Amino acid sequence: MSKIGKSDRICLNNKNRMIIDHLSNAEKYFCLHPLFKQAFEYIQSTDLNAIEPGKFEINEDKLRAAISNKQGRAAEEALAKFECHDRHIDIQLCISGKETIAWKARSACKQLEGGYDTEKDVSFFKDKPDMYFQLEDGQFAVFFPGDVHAPMIGEEEIKKLVVKVKM
Repeated sequence: MSKIGKSDRICLNNKNRMIIDHLSNAEKYFCLHPLFKQAFEYIQSTDLNAIEPGKFEINEDKLRAAISNKQGRAAEEALAKFECHDRHIDIQLCISGKETIAWKARSACKQLEGGYDTEKDVSFFKDKPDMYFQLEDGQFAVFFPGDVHAPMIGEEEIKKLVVKVKM
């Protein structure tokens, strides 16, 4: 019988729930999706402080990155786009600043706003979040299709990276 390591336990116990962690622990999550290793290697090999805002292809249509450097917004403004995705997982990394993110399980959301936008892979909800959490430099969150989220809440400038991982 083989031994199960700590990182294997994460994969065995994870049911595609939101993850919040520090970039130094990224390797623990490689087993959750075949493209996570490549996504985190891109993040760790890129000088994120020097890179300019924009969109980047990492692996054709399978991995895309977007860097933004914007003023944080009020919670009410962010919640106007309380979103989730069907075909992509978001890895959202705070490069600098303090970013607050609202979250709620999609299964608990009852107020779909409009329909699913297949082109943009997004659904919006009018529900109130169950929780807020904060990311600071080097911390990331992973949002699976079951995670409704509203990012970029804050009072200062936030530089962040979002990697879209195709399911």
